[in-house]
Amino acid sequence: MKPDTTSPTSSATATAPLLAIGSVILSMMLLAVGNGLLFAYVPVRLGDAGLPPTWAGIILTGLSAGGLVGCFATGPLVARVGHARAFMTLSAIIILSNAAVAAGTYPYMWIFSRILYGFAINGLFIVAQSWLNDAVGNAIRGRVMAAFYICYIVGLGLGSLTLSFVSIDTPAAPLIAVVFAALSIIPIGLTSLKAPPPPESASIALVRAWRISPVGIAGMLAVGGLSMMVAGFAPIHATASGFAKNDVSILMVSMELGTILFQLPFGWISDRTDRRYVLVGTSLLVIVAGIVASQTQDASFLFIVITFVVWSGATESIYSISSAHANDRAGPSDLVALSSSMLFAWSLSGFLVPGAATLLTAWFGTQAFMYVAIAIAAAFCAFVAYRILMVARPPEPTGAFAPMSAQAPLPAELAFAAEQSEDGLKA
Repeated sequence: MKPDTTSPTSSATATAPLLAIGSVILSMMLLAVGNGLLFAYVPVRLGDAGLPPTWAGIILTGLSAGGLVGCFATGPLVARVGHARAFMTLSAIIILSNAAVAAGTYPYMWIFSRILYGFAINGLFIVAQSWLNDAVGNAIRGRVMAAFYICYIVGLGLGSLTLSFVSIDTPAAPLIAVVFAALSIIPIGLTSLKAPPPPESASIALVRAWRISPVGIAGMLAVGGLSMMVAGFAPIHATASGFAKNDVSILMVSMELGTILFQLPFGWISDRTDRRYVLVGTSLLVIVAGIVASQTQDASFLFIVITFVVWSGATESIYSISSAHANDRAGPSDLVALSSSMLFAWSLSGFLVPGAATLLTAWFGTQAFMYVAIAIAAAFCAFVAYRILMVARPPEPTGAFAPMSAQAPLPAELAFAAEQSEDGLKA
């Protein structure tokens, strides 16, 4: 549900110049290029150095742990220094993280560096999305946020593709990531976009959020782990399977393309029916794609790419449709608790599940993540089917669907929105 567009907040924010709004989107897109490059580079470099895939899994788990801390620390940081300074501070942490990777292949240092990265990237998304939500009116909010996510996904894909053109035997990849992280500060430093008022409090209320939308919270718990399994372990598995860096690069950029291709038709369908039906369908597709992926040892590279494109696209669709489903059922006074609680559920799952998969990888190889992902998707599918059968709901109006990435937090006030009156809340 959206606030009254005639409220003081809405009328004021509706006049923000598109060029100023674009500065935030451009900054995050530039940052995404370096992020996508390192997501592909880290497992390939570790494999080339002869380290077992377990190390890459531990580093991925460290990234998720840092992101979980970022959910809680970003609010106080923004309250102290404001959005622009918080953005530049977190970007500096990203630069330090990337520089640590460039220093050499030192696994323990890389764990710490990716913890810093996880902390900073979650914080940057919280800052950027809350800034955009404050800057735009209801009439264009959906389009602005959709453009934000698509630009970030495109940036990730371009970064992954860049790995094909750099040598993994040199620190070129992390240094390029440093450059793009530094470039991302410039649009924010020059922006004329007015910063929102500092947040007053944080609000995480899982019980309240569960009462609003059990399926929405369950979706975040499922997709936090699913996304890290599919997007995070795919390059690890490809490297362990003997694929060259160019193949890994193509695989990663293709998966990002699948994120957009699958979300748009699934979102269109979910806007015209009970979103829970679409969630059951996408969950089944994740299960089938996971089973097929686990049987591709002797398959052609093209078939493997197609399989992972479907798998990634279906996974990301669960994220965006679950978010839309939850917000369909939230009133204005519920938005803060729901948004921050869904972010927390997503981050918690993204931390715990990769850790479990990393332990299983040590015993069963990199295919273990596939079976973990299949099990999570099956459990979520069963839960949504149970809710459909046991909880009959009359048709309800739905909000506008927007494509999202499970590699980024939810587009709302998130972990540090102020407890405001209904007129002051933003959709």
